[in-house]
Amino acid sequence: MPTGVAMRDVREQLFQAAERVLLRDGPSALTSRAVTTEAGCAKGVLHRHFADFDAFLAELVRDRIARLGHQSAALRDSAGTGSVTGHLADALTTLFESVAVAIVSLVTSRDELRARLRETTPTGVPLLMEATAMIASYLTAERDRGRIAADADIDALAPTVIGAGHLLFADREAAPPDTGAVRKVVTTVIADVVREP
Repeated sequence: MPTGVAMRDVREQLFQAAERVLLRDGPSALTSRAVTTEAGCAKGVLHRHFADFDAFLAELVRDRIARLGHQSAALRDSAGTGSVTGHLADALTTLFESVAVAIVSLVTSRDELRARLRETTPTGVPLLMEATAMIASYLTAERDRGRIAADADIDALAPTVIGAGHLLFADREAAPPDTGAVRKVVTTVIADVVREP
C-alpha cells in the first residue's frame, strides 16, 4: 500500500492477515514482514500500532481469547436444551476449526510471546485455558439442571474434553475430523456423568 493511503481498522486487518499466514504457513512463517505483506501495507504500519512484533502477537492472542466470551455465553445459554454431547461437539468444532489450533502452536513456539501472555493468563496455555473455562461453565450449568451427575468432577472433565478435542484437530495437514468423530470422543469422555435419556 503506498505511503499516505489510510487503512481502515488497521489492527483488525493486521490480525486477519496474521491469521491467514498462520493458517496457511504455520507459526514459523509468521513474521512482521509476512503479516504486512499479507495485509498489503508497509512494514512500518505494524510498528506504528504495536511496540514490537511480540506485542502485536500478544494482542492478537488476547483478541481471539476475548472472542471466546460470545461462544461461552451461547454455550452456557444452551444448557437444558438439545443434547449435552451435541452441544459439546459443536463447541469443540467451532473452537478448533477456527484459528485456535494455530494460535496454540504459535504460543507454544514463542517464549517471548508466552512470557507476555503470562500477564493475563498466568498458568496453562492461553486460549486453551479460556476454552477449558468455557466448557467447565457449560458443564456446571448442565449439572445444575440435572443433566450431568451431581458428583461429576467438572475440573477434570473440562480439560479432558478440551484436550481430546485439540488432539482431534491438531493435524494442520489433514482434513478436520468429521462430526461423527468429534461426537464419539465427547460421548466417550462424558459417558459416566451424562444423565440424558
